[in-house]
Order: sequence, then structure tokens, then C-alpha cells
Amino acid sequence: MQPPKTNEQIQAMREGGKILGTILDDLKKFVQPGMNGLEVDEWVESQIKKYGATATYKEPDPNFPGVICISVNDAIVHGVPTDYVFEDGDIVGFDLVITYKGMKTDSAFTMMVGQEPSGAVKHLLNMTERSLYAGIDAVKGAGTRTGDIGSAVEKVLNEGKLGIIRDLVGHGVGNEMHMSPNVPNYGKKGSGDVLRAGDTIAIEPMATLGGESIYTDTDDHWTILTRDGSLSAQFEHTVLITDHGCEILTKA
Repeated sequence: MQPPKTNEQIQAMREGGKILGTILDDLKKFVQPGMNGLEVDEWVESQIKKYGATATYKEPDPNFPGVICISVNDAIVHGVPTDYVFEDGDIVGFDLVITYKGMKTDSAFTMMVGQEPSGAVKHLLNMTERSLYAGIDAVKGAGTRTGDIGSAVEKVLNEGKLGIIRDLVGHGVGNEMHMSPNVPNYGKKGSGDVLRAGDTIAIEPMATLGGESIYTDTDDHWTILTRDGSLSAQFEHTVLITDHGCEILTKA
């Protein structure tokens, strides 16, 4: 399990999470059809610097080729920013990790570019986001198990008849970007690792309009896509486990 955090570390994550939430809220308004991923990446980098944080993805580990993951349509996560120009109606996921005062926070959202989603896409986005908050609501404080979270996420995604990405999971976060425990988006209540007050985890449901099988792009070796080409969505928050519940850290 992750090491216990000091009050100073938790406060740094609160401050960093607020910065991260603000950047992502502003990003939703910034992104427009006709922009490309490299322009968005440059803008996000400027915002990270403006708030006195640093881009975790650019650290030696993982040494990602961008400051933010930009995953378009059938790309689920880890999409590399490119000169691809966003078209009206593209489904784009944005996943960002920043470091502030030595501590890392992680959050993501998915949106339709240029218009309000409708039909199956609206269903995909709404249900995936809903599953995130179901997972958060399942945290009842110290003693909650990761299976309690996964079970709550899985229930919502199954209700929505969405494909659940089982090969990718949420995780501990704080001192490092990826730490124990793993937080799967499926599971059985009462199973899995026991969470303690002061633990910080990233809950991040990923779902598709099709199947669950995935593969990694053989050109950039980063982008993970749906094998059947179906559209996907990801939503994520970093949360702090408290004695009797949890606190969402990555809200503006």
C-alpha cells in the first residue's frame, strides 16, 4: 500500500487538485473544432506553468510526448497529442496529471467537440460519468475496499449496457503517479484492498459503445484503442479517503 501522507502532503494535493480542476474546466471551453492536439497541448502547458505546477507526464518516468493525453473517438486513454484537427462531433478524452509541491493529482473527462452530444454518444458520456460518481459514493471512509468501488462502477456501466475496460484500472496516486492499490472498474463488494484514512486514489471508469478488447497503437506505442473501433469515454477524479467518507480533490 501507499505510505501514510503527512498533513502537508494532503494539503499540497488539495491545492494541486484545485489547480488541475480549474485547468480542465477551462479546457472544456477552450477546445473547438479546427484546433489540433498540439495546440491544445501547448495551451495546457502554459496553464500548468501559470499556476506554478509542473507537467507530470514530462517527467523522466513516464517521459510521455506531451503534457496531456488526448484520446480521440476509438482511443480510450494515453492518446499522444498530434496535428490531427478536431472535427465537429469528435469524441475526445483529456487526461491530465500535474505535480504541485511535490505531490501529484490525476483527473480526466471526455467531451464531444463543437456540439452537445445526443443519442448513443450522450448515453456513453452520461453513464460513464455517472459510474465515476457511483464509485466515489461507494467510499464510506476508512475500511472501504477497492471491490466496493469497482462493484458500484460496474453496476452502472452494466445498466447502461456499455463495454467495461477491464484491462485498465484506477490506482493510488500522490507521491507517485501510479501507486498501489489498483482500483478496477469492476469487482465484488467486500473484496480487494482495504483503504485507510489519508489514502489518495484515482477512480477512473473507462467504457465503450462496443466490446472490451483493446490494443496499443504500434506507431506511437502509447495510445490504447478499442479493438472493434467503437467509441469510448473516460472520467476520473483523485479522491482522499477520510474517516467516514471521501473528498474529491480534483474539483475547481
